[in-house]
Amino acid sequence: MIGLINYGAGNLRSISQAITVLGYEARIISSPEEAEGIKKLIIPGVGSFGAALSEIRRRNLENFVRDWLTDKKPLLGICLGLQLLCESSEESPTESGFGIFPGRCRKIRAGKIPHTGWNSVKIINNDPIFDGFAGDEKFYFVHSFSRLEIDCFSLALTEYGETFSSVLKRDSTYACQFHPEKSGASGLNFLRNWVEKC
Repeated sequence: MIGLINYGAGNLRSISQAITVLGYEARIISSPEEAEGIKKLIIPGVGSFGAALSEIRRRNLENFVRDWLTDKKPLLGICLGLQLLCESSEESPTESGFGIFPGRCRKIRAGKIPHTGWNSVKIINNDPIFDGFAGDEKFYFVHSFSRLEIDCFSLALTEYGETFSSVLKRDSTYACQFHPEKSGASGLNFLRNWVEKC
C-alpha cells in the first residue's frame, strides 16, 4: 500500500490513478491514523511552500513525516514535495522544510515562469530509479522554484534559465521536480521503478 500525503492542494487524484495503472494500491493520508499498513509514502506537489507546511501541521502530519524520514522508510517527493524536503525556500522565507536535502529553493531566473511543459532530464548518477531509460526522456514540469545546489544527492539535472537538480536521493528518500504522473510512459516507468526497486 502506497500512502499519499494530503495537505489539501496536492495532485492526489492523478498520482493515485497512476499508481493504480501500475497495479498497486494507493491510499490518501489526511491524518496519522490513516497510515496503518502503508509501506511507501509520496508527498505530492501542487501549491506553495508555506501553505503546504501549514496544512501538514494542521492535520498533525508533520511529526509523522519526520518520523518516517528518520526511520529511513521509502518516500518520494514530487515537485513541491521535493522542495518541502529541502531546508527552506525563498517562497516562504520564515518557514523550514524537512531538511533531508541541504539548500534553499530559489525562484527560477528565466524569462518566463512558471517553468511549464516538457523538458529533458540529464542523468548524472546511475540509480535503479532510472532502469530502462534510454537517457533522452522528457518529463513534464510546472514550477517557479527549484533547488540549484548540485551535490552528492543530485541524480539528474535539468536546464531552464539555470541548471537545477531535477532528481534527488538520500538513503531511501527520493524526490523529483517534474510530475511523473503527467509524463506519459517515461513518468510511469519512473514511478514503477520507485515502487518496485527503490
